[in-house]
Amino acid sequence: MAFRRPKRGVKRAAVSDEELVRSISSGDRAAFVVLMRRYDQLLYRTSRSILKNDAEAEDAVQEGYLLAYRGIARFRKEAKLSTWLVRIVANEAMGRLRKTRRAGVLQLDNIALQKMQEANMEGPERPDESLSRADTRRLIEANIDALPDAYRVVFVLRAVQELSVEETSEALGIPKATVRSRFSRARSLLREALSKEMDIALGDVFPFAGARCDRMVDSVMTMLKLAEPSPGRT
Repeated sequence: MAFRRPKRGVKRAAVSDEELVRSISSGDRAAFVVLMRRYDQLLYRTSRSILKNDAEAEDAVQEGYLLAYRGIARFRKEAKLSTWLVRIVANEAMGRLRKTRRAGVLQLDNIALQKMQEANMEGPERPDESLSRADTRRLIEANIDALPDAYRVVFVLRAVQELSVEETSEALGIPKATVRSRFSRARSLLREALSKEMDIALGDVFPFAGARCDRMVDSVMTMLKLAEPSPGRT
């Protein structure tokens, strides 16, 4: 049976993963489009956390989707579709990373996490709010990129995508205890890094130097000069 696109006003979430798999297995590409839109962000973040390069991450996701489409008939129904897709993309990204290295080319508290996750909120916001969110997101992303490889992908799946320990373990093919320990260590490293960033930033808040300082000095000296008694006056 061909996949039927959701009617206007009906959310894609109303179509189950099981329905998508059945439709894709029968050759319905429209169903695969829905699947890609459903999991694009999860898979991109997974790939990006491994490769630390936007273009390479997109290429890995694209190749992962092709592999998934060709192998959808082998999908084991007892596993979650999202977990199966993450594992395909993670393997593809890690393979690319190994090739790159062979060729010789070569945070975090809950409030900060919430700000990053809210960066894509819909609705108008003031320019200063938008700038603040962008700055916060860039700071967090830079510190996530600085994590050791083994910790970074676990952190992104657990903290950013909010996968469970079990889902992360299955997706990456590592023990649940390893997921817990790496996630804990990643959080510690990010908190430490962000704390240092904050200490440095605090030293630069409310700056008053350069032209502003010169202007203040000139103004005060002018006022002192005007307050001096005129020659001959007592």
